[in-house]
Amino acid sequence: MTALRNIEIDLARFRARVLVAGFVVVLCFVLLVARLVHLQVTRHEDLRAQAESNRTAIVPVVPNRGLILDRNGIVLASNYSAYTLEITPSKTRGLEQTLDELSQVMDITPRDRRRFKKLLEESKSFESLPIRTRLTDIEVARFAAQRFRFPGVEIKARLFRSYPYGELASHVIGYIGRINQAEKAKIEDDDDQGNYRGTEYIGKLGVEQSFEKQLHGITGVERVETSAGGRAMRKLSSTPSTPGNVVMLAIDIKLQKLVEDMYGDRRGALVAMNPKNGEVLAFVSKPTFDSNLFVEGIDQENWQMLNESLDKPLLNRALRGTYPPGSTYKPFMALAALTTGTRSPTTLINDPGFYMFGGHRFGSPENERGGIMDMRRSIVESSNAYYYSLANELGVDVMHDFMKPLGFGQITGIDIHGEVRGVLPSQAWKRAYYKRPEQKKWYAGETISLGIGQGYNSFTMLQLAQATATVANAGVKHKPQLVIATQDAATHQRTAVEAEPGQSLGFKPEHVEVIRRAMIGVTQEGTSTRVFAGAGYLSAGKTGTAQAVGLSSKEKYHAARMEEHKRDHSLYIAFAPADNPKIALAVIVENAGFGSASAAPIARRAFDYWLLGQYPNPQDLAAVSKGQATAPIGKPLVAADVPWPREVASQPSAPTSALEKK
Repeated sequence: MTALRNIEIDLARFRARVLVAGFVVVLCFVLLVARLVHLQVTRHEDLRAQAESNRTAIVPVVPNRGLILDRNGIVLASNYSAYTLEITPSKTRGLEQTLDELSQVMDITPRDRRRFKKLLEESKSFESLPIRTRLTDIEVARFAAQRFRFPGVEIKARLFRSYPYGELASHVIGYIGRINQAEKAKIEDDDDQGNYRGTEYIGKLGVEQSFEKQLHGITGVERVETSAGGRAMRKLSSTPSTPGNVVMLAIDIKLQKLVEDMYGDRRGALVAMNPKNGEVLAFVSKPTFDSNLFVEGIDQENWQMLNESLDKPLLNRALRGTYPPGSTYKPFMALAALTTGTRSPTTLINDPGFYMFGGHRFGSPENERGGIMDMRRSIVESSNAYYYSLANELGVDVMHDFMKPLGFGQITGIDIHGEVRGVLPSQAWKRAYYKRPEQKKWYAGETISLGIGQGYNSFTMLQLAQATATVANAGVKHKPQLVIATQDAATHQRTAVEAEPGQSLGFKPEHVEVIRRAMIGVTQEGTSTRVFAGAGYLSAGKTGTAQAVGLSSKEKYHAARMEEHKRDHSLYIAFAPADNPKIALAVIVENAGFGSASAAPIARRAFDYWLLGQYPNPQDLAAVSKGQATAPIGKPLVAADVPWPREVASQPSAPTSALEKK
């Protein structure tokens, strides 16, 4: 009986265990089915997308950067494709070891290493950085055979920017460079991050920087199937990129080159404009630099050479260099006298060769004859005494208020970044500029030298050219304009960049005519007569000589005894033809002496080119570049017959298929 009872107890326990086990099995199946339903139904779309992303990759397609052309269609910035050898530092076994081993397979110079390390300092370790660019097919094949030895190193085909004429117009065109962290943050703030996926280079200076959005284009995408190792297997779909727009400049690059050649090894700036619409025809800053140096990342030697040079080749003198205008200021002072009613054209002022004020003698080295001066003669012969006394009569604040609308000491609004304001002095300016109370006070003696464009006056050649163009255009001022059109790279449809309407400054025509006739007199009987002898047009101009350093009242200026960088600057402003101006300019040659000696001859040849289609012959060009010419020497050449130089930048190419494999 006891045994039977024990059997029943065991069976009951067994049935309970089977029931529990069965329940657990059923529960597991229920959970499994629930999980399958959740994965197959609830998370179907999400998991499908994840699976697709594991199988596919989205690759940005960087657009071709737009070309930059001059007004006649000459290409000033273009693109070429080339193979590069690139390293992703985070994927290597050791950067120094990789570089050492690579140098046994590829030609890697110490300069390549220094440039690479400079890029590395500016980038992140997971970014791919070029150690060599513009590889030949033989070098590509040599590395491909050894690629298994170098994790984190690969060959890529990239588009590179090319500036085919090297140093020509480099300050205007600018250059591109690798995007830095500050620029990345700005792109993110501007909501352009999506359009810059895959883009590694951006405009850094000049038109390349100021018209970056036009030149960059729209980034495309490719969806590719990848292997388990992440290698692209085949293209599934694509949205092509849209190339950047072509940007056309108002610059005439042949005029630009002529002017740059006429400077030779000298420093200075020239801005030439169409006074009727503000188009900038030449925008010269000398010395220049080769924009191609920056495309691949400039090496330390070249950067040090450019950055530490006493000649400051990286300084855009036309945009950022400020100078006293010297006697080129006198026509504007005369116009101020007429407009304010301070003097009439016939007011006579005695010029004994100096001007006394407060016991101080203000000299007049430019005018040796002296005598009784009316307004016309004061400009033709460049009388300092006439304008010393005029400045004293006007006062600093009246001069400031008249010169400000002309653009002196103001931002002109030209369509590239980096313009500086310069200094147009006033009593309020001095109070704001200086810190100590005794420095804030304006002294009457400080006003005198302002009349001849010295003292605190400090302007850019762009401002001086705009003011000259305004006088040439009967008092109607135009904003300087470098870019005149853009062109869609796909449709080739050109869109003009509309110039802003001119602003009339309200000068009386008879007053402007007095100044115009006086400036014509400068070229016919005044300080630039010899330079413009035999010209096939009538021009109006004004020479100027401006001190680079101040001299005490007891010192006398002797150029030969002074260091070259301390000698006076040579300036000239002009427009032509005088009765219907088509070009107006301002030019400075630093430390070159009188305006008629160095600056005016450059202006003469620029006018000859623009108005007559003439080009200086080699002998004349050499003389101008050394400041040893007045009127043209010998017979000028026909500009149309002068051969345009070959491109100086090499542009090796990689097959299109290589770009498609990128």
